Amino acid sequence: MAAEEQVLSPAQRKPTSRKALYTALSVAIVINLAYLFGNHQGWIEDVFIGITVLVLLGVIVSDAWMRKTGLR
Repeated sequence: MAAEEQVLSPAQRKPTSRKALYTALSVAIVINLAYLFGNHQGWIEDVFIGITVLVLLGVIVSDAWMRKTGLR
């Protein structure tokens, strides 16, 4: 017989480090904002960089809000 794996509920798994998540996302936001200062022409790149920064910032805000309200 094969060894049986233990079944774990999501509540039993080790949660992700909130500080590490916020730090990694903050570093990604800073790096993306640094791309605005380059030798490119036009505004298309700036729009996509701005959207990326807003999405990353939205992840931070939504995670903090969900943890504060107890939904996560």
